[in-house]
Amino acid sequence: MSLATELRKDFPILSNYPDMVYFDSTATSLKPRVVIDAISHYYTHLGANIHRGIYDLSEAATEAFEETRAVVADFINANVNEVLFTRGTTESINLLIHTIGEQLVQEGDEVATTLMEHHANFVPWQQLALRKKAAFKVVTVDENADLDMSSLKAPLQKKTKLFACTYVSNVSGIVNPIADIIKTVRAINPHTIIVIDAAQAVPHISIDVAAIDCDFLAFSAHKMCGPTGVGVLYGKKSHLQTMQPFMFGGDMIAQVAIEQSTFQEPPYRFEAGTPHISGIIAFKESIKYLNNITYKAIKKHEEMLMQVLISELRKQCGASLKIIGQHSVNPRVALAAMYAEGSHPHDLADILNADHICVRAGHHCAMPLHKHFNIPASTRASLYFYNTEDEVQRFAAAFSKALRMFI
Repeated sequence: MSLATELRKDFPILSNYPDMVYFDSTATSLKPRVVIDAISHYYTHLGANIHRGIYDLSEAATEAFEETRAVVADFINANVNEVLFTRGTTESINLLIHTIGEQLVQEGDEVATTLMEHHANFVPWQQLALRKKAAFKVVTVDENADLDMSSLKAPLQKKTKLFACTYVSNVSGIVNPIADIIKTVRAINPHTIIVIDAAQAVPHISIDVAAIDCDFLAFSAHKMCGPTGVGVLYGKKSHLQTMQPFMFGGDMIAQVAIEQSTFQEPPYRFEAGTPHISGIIAFKESIKYLNNITYKAIKKHEEMLMQVLISELRKQCGASLKIIGQHSVNPRVALAAMYAEGSHPHDLADILNADHICVRAGHHCAMPLHKHFNIPASTRASLYFYNTEDEVQRFAAAFSKALRMFI
């Protein structure tokens, strides 16, 4: 029995739509029953706010909430007070813009990122640089969509205050050699703040923030079988202690007086207001679920699926179909963003939808990368451990049939 066959029963949506082929897990993954049940359990058995009440329900909710923080810290090998909860990767990065970005970057400094970033890790830094009158530098990619490591040093200088980089591209699926990249940046300037977007890494790769030595790392629960509206920002304790909060309100206060206010220690000073309590409590169930499967098993299954997918697409679609990053020298996770002259990805996705096949079409919030390759858009099929070889075969046949309508 394959991994997917064994685990598909854990996902109610797959039972509700037995004809569906879900190949859009890069956008958001499906949710197992244990996560759905954990959300329901909060509202039916707890329901109270956290950190405020001294009655039993509130204390139980607080304990369940803080358990997730401990689970996340263990999951990424961080200290528990280095884990902040947000609404997602986008909010995590924007939190950094308005805290350490505002404090650190001055006129004449440099802020750098890469051409393969999701807009959420590109536009915020671009806008910060514009606002601060700092230079905005972009590390390019080579013909295989890999980061051009030979030119990595060119945009980065001793006055580069911050470097933001994705761990895994949401377009090519390329897994960047993130530890090597960070070592290279540190060699140029050991004081450069390094921010890692791990949104597309956490579903597929075990993360160790201590080993890679980043300053900050952000990811979202919904990419890894968790709820939507829940994100994590890891930050080194030394940075968090010097950062001022950017959002003010309840639960992040130490003392308030007419003259001034003081704030709690990290991470709580960055978590103003009532959070997505049920989602954060449920998030730990998705982490436990993935750990129980093991990333080794996920990787093995995804590699098999990708081998079948690439082989079938080559056989059925021929050389006219191009896959972004197909010839990368780096490992890739289970996704393929494709394009072919004479067809439009939106048309292909619409035809596939008629066959109950779910894929993403467009620029995938990565316009600079598509423009670099002179591609207006691409069709992205992204797979996960609950997908089967039969689904891959079905997709390849349907995609090649749709493509023949245009070329």
